[in-house]
This record gives sequence, C-alpha cells and structure tokens, in this order.
Amino acid sequence: MGAEKMTYADDFTVDSMQELTDLIEKMGFVPFFANEIPGFSLEEHIAPKRWYGGSESFWDAWEWKGPVIRQTGCAYGKFLRNKAMYISAEWFPDFANYRRDGYDFDARYDDGLASYYDKELFELLDANAPILSKSLKQIGNYGKGGRKGLEGMITRLQKQCYVVISDFRYARDRYGNRYGWGIAEYSTPEKLYGTDFTDAVYRRAPEESYMRVLEQFQRILPEAEEAQIKRLLK
Repeated sequence: MGAEKMTYADDFTVDSMQELTDLIEKMGFVPFFANEIPGFSLEEHIAPKRWYGGSESFWDAWEWKGPVIRQTGCAYGKFLRNKAMYISAEWFPDFANYRRDGYDFDARYDDGLASYYDKELFELLDANAPILSKSLKQIGNYGKGGRKGLEGMITRLQKQCYVVISDFRYARDRYGNRYGWGIAEYSTPEKLYGTDFTDAVYRRAPEESYMRVLEQFQRILPEAEEAQIKRLLK
C-alpha cells in the first residue's frame, strides 16, 4: 500500500494494523463488511489469517478496532446501511454534516425530525459519555423487563452521526486476563473530538458536504456507477 493514490479497484491486502490505519487515511471511508459494491470493504481486502483463522487467536480485524479508533481519531460506527464503517478524521465532519442535514440534535428534535424516545436516549448517552453499551442499558432500563428498542435507536443515531463508537472494552477475569468480545463504548462526536469536530462540522452547507463525499466515493470506487454510490450513501 505504498502508492500515494489508491482506489478499491487496486489489488492490495491489509496484513497489519498499521496497514489498516494507512488505508483509512488514504481512502477516507473503509466499510468493515462487504456490501453491494464489490471490493469496497476491509473484509474483501484483509489477509485471511487476520479475519477468520479458525482460532480465537486470529481475530485481528476485531482486535484492531479500539486501537485504530484511539490512534487515528477516526470515526467508527454503523454509518453504512446499518453496518460498521471507519471514516477518517479528515472526512467525518463533511459526512456528519450531510447526514445531519445541518442540524444539531436539539434543532432536529425541535423541527419534529426526531422522536421523543431518540431524544431521551441521546440525552442519556450525551450526559454519560463515554459509556459502555451495557452501562447504557442499565441506567436507561433497556432490555429484558425494561424499555425496548435500544438497538434500533442507537443504530439510527449512529447513521445520523450524532453517536459514534469511541472504543471497545474487554471483560477481565480475576487474574486480569482479558476474555470475550469487545464491548462497545459510545460517545458523541462533540465530546470525543472536541473543537476539531465542532469547528468543522457545519462550516459548509449540507449539500456541499454531500457533493464532496460523493466525489470522494467516486474517486476511491472508479468502477462503481454513480447511482450505486448514491444508494449506498442514503
């Protein structure tokens, strides 16, 4: 991945965490899983031994998530058809401005574009960010025997770029050994990135941000049709 300009049509393999961070910086947008545009994902370009190696010791793509988020300042969340995607720090403000349509959350709610339940969740998360998903469930009384719909609401807030996954934390046994899957930690972009985000997110009209994102997708996906890209960006 030494070439200065890359596209997803190029033949390349991601074989280390450094190569993943380089990919995010060069492409701007890196979906985790395969989607309707062939080749446009980490899954399709990662070395097989780093994806599913038949052993718990070969789940590198999952293990890299937290460190990559922390080291690069990239955004990670369910931004693409309810599936996870990395977005570089350079491109996230424009992407968020487009998805938010220029609204901060309060303005979106005041204009009747967000439900009361989404508002409740957003305010709870914002007041406690960064917060682990299991802690969010507990303090909000979501889940078995409590309120329903957490997964759908938090996915929607990620898609609208009001919420991001800020890290992944692991449970530890009494000896301090890590075990199980990483637990998602949530935050808002405003709290996670501070003025780097707040000074940039609304500096353009949402339509201008959309055109910038569309042009970047066209550059990194030279074999995709514009209609395909537009469907994916909805």
